[in-house]
Amino acid sequence: MYTVVTGAAGFIGANLCRALNARGERDILAVDRLDASDKFANLVGLDIADYLDADEFAARLEDGDFDGDLAAVLHQGACSDTMERDGAFMMRNNYRYSVRLLEHCQNDDVPLYYASSAAVYGNGTTFTEAREHEAPLNVYAYSKVAFDHRVRRTLDDRTAPIAGFRYFNVYGPHEQHKGRMASVMWHFWNQYRADGRVRLFEGADGIANGEQRRDFVSVDDVVRVNLDFLDHPERSGIFNVGSGRAETYNAVAAAIINAARAIEGRPAAEVAELVAEGAITYVPFPPALVGRYQNYTQADLSRLRASGYAATTLTLDEGVSRYVEWLMARERA
Repeated sequence: MYTVVTGAAGFIGANLCRALNARGERDILAVDRLDASDKFANLVGLDIADYLDADEFAARLEDGDFDGDLAAVLHQGACSDTMERDGAFMMRNNYRYSVRLLEHCQNDDVPLYYASSAAVYGNGTTFTEAREHEAPLNVYAYSKVAFDHRVRRTLDDRTAPIAGFRYFNVYGPHEQHKGRMASVMWHFWNQYRADGRVRLFEGADGIANGEQRRDFVSVDDVVRVNLDFLDHPERSGIFNVGSGRAETYNAVAAAIINAARAIEGRPAAEVAELVAEGAITYVPFPPALVGRYQNYTQADLSRLRASGYAATTLTLDEGVSRYVEWLMARERA
């Protein structure tokens, strides 16, 4: 039987496929869209049973080609561009496609584990998995919360496990194809390697320069959650997946720079020292993001912990150090 990974050539999907391979899984059906994309490189080296375009996969599901042949679906595929304004496309690609998978999985008793997003919380300050805290700021976030709502209506009468994961700011290997939607770790790394400095947004609305705070979570932790739920089919619901810690952009920039300095045999430096050296600088806040930017996020992991998931998450320094080592290894290859 196949384990399906949608978005298999994408950031989280590719890491999931690698982790499944590491567990000895070879019957992986990789599903994605590779139109005009360099993300095919993320598939190189993977041991998969087959690859299907996302639309072909959906059509074959509806034709019954995979009835009784799917062990689980890890649904990571979506358009994640928060600046995308084509609402019809976003709802067709993110919401309606997900509904088709949900319906098939329920009809054929197949566990479904899918990617939601912390973007559903908008500019809120309470990050618990309840409708009263959901206030999406863009159509991407709306497409995610709309599917969460559909799942909630299904949970009580489900015929197979369903778990949605509200990812906070994920970073790590194999995200390079995402361009401007890649993590700030990726962008900060490239800035630092290019000209020896990292550029952060100036403060606004009473927030000091670089002091915007986000919950940054390593893709290693995201993969670990997915596989743990795959191993525990008794769990269902919608869960936050983050580190549970809000980190400043100043701290992230310092972690990136200090991880590079450590590899180069240089001592670490505090944020103030890096600012004084010009290694951290500040640029005006983009007008296009005013009112559309989350200045603070921090995952409430209570529901995830209550489900039985007990693994600790990597600290910022641990996760960034691993990522920088991987990035530098790619440069040397």
